Amino acid sequence: MTILDRIHSPHDVRRLNADELKILAEDIRARLIDVCSRTGGHIGAGLGVVELTIALHAAFETPRDQLVWDVGHQGYPHKLLTGRNEGLETLRQENGISGFLKRTESEYDVFGAGHAATAISAALGVAAGRDLRHEDFKVVAILGDGALTCGLAYEGLNNAGHSERDVIVVLNDNEMSIAPNVGAISKYLTSVQRNSLYNRVRSAIGDLADNGAGGLFSSMGFGTWVRRWEESLKALLTPGVLFEELGFRYFGPIDGHDIDAMIETFTAVRSLGGPRLVHVRTQKGKGFPAGESLEKWHALPPDHDPSTGKLRHAASGTSYQKVFGKALTELGAKDERIAAITAAMPSGTSTDLFAKAYPSRFFDVGIAEAHAVTFAAGLATRGVRPVVAIYSTFLQRAYDSIIHDVAIQSLPVVFCLDRAGLVGEDGETHMGLYDIAYLLAVPNVTVTAPKDGRELVGLLRTAIAHEGGPFSIRYPRDAAPDSVPTATEVEPIPYGTWEVLHHGSEIAVLATGTMVRPASQAADVLAAEGLRITVVNCRFMKPYDEVTLAAVLANHTRVLVVEEGTIVNGFGAYMSTVIARQDPSVRVAVHGVPDRIIPAASRARQLALTGLDATGIASRVRALHEQESEAVAG
Repeated sequence: MTILDRIHSPHDVRRLNADELKILAEDIRARLIDVCSRTGGHIGAGLGVVELTIALHAAFETPRDQLVWDVGHQGYPHKLLTGRNEGLETLRQENGISGFLKRTESEYDVFGAGHAATAISAALGVAAGRDLRHEDFKVVAILGDGALTCGLAYEGLNNAGHSERDVIVVLNDNEMSIAPNVGAISKYLTSVQRNSLYNRVRSAIGDLADNGAGGLFSSMGFGTWVRRWEESLKALLTPGVLFEELGFRYFGPIDGHDIDAMIETFTAVRSLGGPRLVHVRTQKGKGFPAGESLEKWHALPPDHDPSTGKLRHAASGTSYQKVFGKALTELGAKDERIAAITAAMPSGTSTDLFAKAYPSRFFDVGIAEAHAVTFAAGLATRGVRPVVAIYSTFLQRAYDSIIHDVAIQSLPVVFCLDRAGLVGEDGETHMGLYDIAYLLAVPNVTVTAPKDGRELVGLLRTAIAHEGGPFSIRYPRDAAPDSVPTATEVEPIPYGTWEVLHHGSEIAVLATGTMVRPASQAADVLAAEGLRITVVNCRFMKPYDEVTLAAVLANHTRVLVVEEGTIVNGFGAYMSTVIARQDPSVRVAVHGVPDRIIPAASRARQLALTGLDATGIASRVRALHEQESEAVAG
């Protein structure tokens, strides 16, 4: 039995001696590597915070003291220390342990987190709630994995420092988000070295200023001089000037892999009051046997060999992301107006291919999605054609910027929404289910979705040539179902057009993006049963193809709209309004993701559970056909 096997709660951690805590760290790393190599998961950040997590639970009285994490995949070691070691085998699986922090999973998960930079704002809210209810406990925000590139973190720091509340921020500085951190703050933190002199003498200086010679110094004005000297010393010796000016008492930087030093620091900091910030330096991916890689080990797909980091069974097909990255790079060679922008996701979006070919036209702005969008808008005013590649779930953070800075000004910015739709094991926080609904609501925005890789390239060519405002293209976390030639061999898709793939009667299926293929498969199954339906590839959701829609309405009494997105205010709702206006006699049904939170499972399983595979679509068409037959018979 390992020491980890004896840990059922943080109370057990607090019973261990210093040597046992070091062994516990080794046990946790071994456990994470073993499980994540089989289940997949965001392993890099977790490996980097093993000692930090142990020290936090050892120094604070959790769960009474509240630990608020952001970038939820930092929480894997936290899960192991809070009663979830045995269940870790189900990590990111259906009905299993979440890959992120989840309030319904454990009392130790104070605040749910999947995205970056939420910890400080949430922790300040917890602290304010504590004070309003006259409670007594400590609140610790653990900010990390590049979150200081995100504007929300600065908003939280500014407000927390001003509040003077009893709140502690732990800055986990690993110089990384997913890719290496970018920006002035990263350079600032990276350039500093630990200087313990300031933290050792500050208390003595304060005592001298306030209480020296029985308070005589203070009454003579000597205290004011000492305080001024303290400020000069601080500026000379510590990297914490920025945080001190924001209202935080600064400690560090501290070695984030030295458990003893961190416990000593956290214990001392816990006894203080007001806003405090502890700067901890860690190494992302520490201990991974395949080596320390920057982006590569941020997250692992399932079934990896931990000694090499390679898949035991190679995945089949080329991902939509690779199709996009390759095409963008090829188009960049022909059109020097094209610039690529991403928010800390160069490898995840495959814009790293463009970056290698055209570094001066590539911009990684860090975890700063709203800034990315407004920055792109500025580029567009100078004749540059910015292509913004961001996961659908993260682009939600920039919604106001899309409206205020791009759409109102009708600027030609191309939005490429990666991981749109159901995202499988990444679970609830990363679902890309809302972009259709939120972009359809914005004037001047073209909203599209390709049925396959070739059509993705064609739409990208159309988008880059489009001058009439912003243009969005959504595509899934999946393999493209076809081989794709070079970008110059693929013709642009005619603007605002649909494509009729199957001709039938009575029922027409308006399918968009990833739903076109299963709708076509369903049509083949139904044809074998004697039920012939029309299937339309609605690659343009806005503007829709008025000519093709009119032909559909002229020949069908029932329409089924199928989309891989929320049914609330999505493409189906939009088409229902349009069709009701054009021909009220045609009845419209909508088939999409239901109005509920979708939990983690494999993407194929999620599609089946929501009825968005060929079987589910065929079943829905049969049910509609039966309703039509009963209505006629009645």
